[in-house]
Order: sequence, then C-alpha cells, then structure tokens
Amino acid sequence: MNKPRQRRSSGPRSFDRDQAIATAMRLFRRHGYEGVSVSDLTGAIGIAPPSLYAAFGSKAGLYREALDLYAGLPGALDGMDGAETLEQALTGLLDEAIRAVTAEERGCMISTGLVESAVEQRDLAHELADRRRVLRDRIAGALSRWLERSEAEQLARYLSAVQQGMSVQARDGATMEELSYIADETVAGIIARRTGIPTSRRAAGPPHAKAR
Repeated sequence: MNKPRQRRSSGPRSFDRDQAIATAMRLFRRHGYEGVSVSDLTGAIGIAPPSLYAAFGSKAGLYREALDLYAGLPGALDGMDGAETLEQALTGLLDEAIRAVTAEERGCMISTGLVESAVEQRDLAHELADRRRVLRDRIAGALSRWLERSEAEQLARYLSAVQQGMSVQARDGATMEELSYIADETVAGIIARRTGIPTSRRAAGPPHAKAR
C-alpha cells in the first residue's frame, strides 16, 4: 500500500488583506509615512516581512493602498452635499474637515502627507501633491455652482490651505472648538468680502491706527 503523503506547509500564514490595509492606514495616519517602519506594520498586521512584500511589493505600495482606502472614507467634501448657498457649502466643508482631523488618529493623510520627505520618497511625495491638486479641483468644481470657475479655483486653493493648517493644529492637540473658531472666521470673511459688508476689523481700521 502506498503510504499517505504528508501535508506540506502551506507557506506564509494567510491574512486578511483588507484588514491589513486598514491597520496600515491607521498607523500611517497617526505617525506619518516615515514614522512607521516595516517592523511596525508587520507587528500590527501579524505577518512576517516577506508576506508584506509579497502582498504589496513594498512599504510604499502598502502606503498607496492605505491612501486609496483613506480617500474613500467620508471626508470634508461630503459636507458640501445638499448645500443650497455658498455659505452652507463653505460651512459644511470646513465642519467635516474638522471632524476628520480631530478623529482618534488626528490629522489628514492627504492634506499633510509627505509635505516634507527624504529624497528616496520623492515619487511618493509627488503622488501626494497630485492627490491634493485633485481635491482642490473637486472643491473648485463644487464651488462653481455659485462662482465663476477662476474664482472657484482661487477660493479652493485658499480653503485647502485652511484645511492643511487645521490638520497641523489638530496634530498639535487643537480641540474641535478651537478649530471651529478658525472655520467660523474663515467663512465669515469670505462671505463678508463677497457681499461688501466690512468685518469688524475692517470697519475699525488697522489695529495700529490711532484716533485723530
């Protein structure tokens, strides 16, 4: 009789790929690309480095997939849905941005991801810059409902800068209330400028002006 064949090892331990990407996204979001090592990733996911490289090609490959997952989550642009006025659209955008950057991981993977990076991450940094441009274009597209395209593009760039600033402040521990003040002032300033209604500072003149 033939002897029963022994089962050979099935190779690297299998893992849930989607869960691995979600775990990596949380780590990258909390610590940034360069703040997370391959050892950190494999330890959190529960696999050996060869399995990570086999599945994603590299740490950068996993980062790209984590970015794709992050980009699909509810975000600031969702706050513009259903807005009937420019003010509602601006308020919704910034309110949702605040909710996103004050989540447990803090900050935004796209807004502030790889703003500064080592030379070897240059290509990845360029990809992040491209993603930021895409987001600005989407904001401009939404604003075009109320504004001329050129004005919408300029305002989208300004709003992106505000969001990036709030993301950095959130990483430094700013509260939702503190960031909401920034959002309120931003919206009030934009609306006042468009309607011609002076803000209190403009009405009072420059801070250093002396009474005559």
